[in-house]
Amino acid sequence: MDRAEMGATLRGWRERLTPAEVGMPAGIRRRTPGLRRAEVAQLAGISVDYLTRLEQGRGAHPSDAVLAALARALRLAEAERDHLFHLAGASPPGPGRISDRVRPSVLRLMDRFTDLPAMLISAKLDLLAWNAMASALIGDFSALVPAERNLAWQRFVTGAGRMVVTPDEREQLELAVVADLWEATARYPRDRSLSQLVRRLCDASPRFAGLWATRPVGVPHQGRKRFAHPELGVLELDCDPLHVPGDDQTLVVYSAAEGSREAEALALLRVLGTQRLGAANLLDRA
Repeated sequence: MDRAEMGATLRGWRERLTPAEVGMPAGIRRRTPGLRRAEVAQLAGISVDYLTRLEQGRGAHPSDAVLAALARALRLAEAERDHLFHLAGASPPGPGRISDRVRPSVLRLMDRFTDLPAMLISAKLDLLAWNAMASALIGDFSALVPAERNLAWQRFVTGAGRMVVTPDEREQLELAVVADLWEATARYPRDRSLSQLVRRLCDASPRFAGLWATRPVGVPHQGRKRFAHPELGVLELDCDPLHVPGDDQTLVVYSAAEGSREAEALALLRVLGTQRLGAANLLDRA
């Protein structure tokens, strides 16, 4: 807990608010900018003495309930609320439900990736959107029923598809996928769709159930992936996950160094994919 910084931050946020913004009368003879400590304490349901100690860097470690109450009283944005929790040495609460909404701006960005495979993945590894290059490289995602458009389901239940891995790489990849879902469970403990997915995976895959019982976390993914394309052979590509702030989604982009055999294959894949999928399917959406 960073008491000094937390105290200064609380004071700054209190002083930027006006009584009108929180539904209080302005009154007269206000000697300080913003809200008084008594007003914030009233809004948060804590004592003025406790708030004073917090602002002076002397307070005891606040509970999650107190932090949430202060965030509401001070009208904090989500990022500011999370920052307050971090200053207090606590984990910020995640949204109650995993977002499956795709921002129009992200779709426009994917539209620009006409020469690179790209796909958008949710926090529980659902495939939310993909472009024609991703379908040409990995397979036709639109042929899957929505319940199977999930990377964990594809890995443990329906098979690996075109991805080529050694036994050691398979072990690492499977651990990383299970770790991703464990970490999502910690962030979204009340998301029913996530808990249902985990139950389905445990029922359908003894391998997943065994790894799930080990509770792996923090397992990194490999930065390069190999795919066996039926016409272009094995392609080894760089895999870069780009986080989408706010929605807890990941945009995965595959690329190759300029002048490499894989770069030439991607250029050919663009032509092959366009011919097969048609101009109308430049972007599939779940």
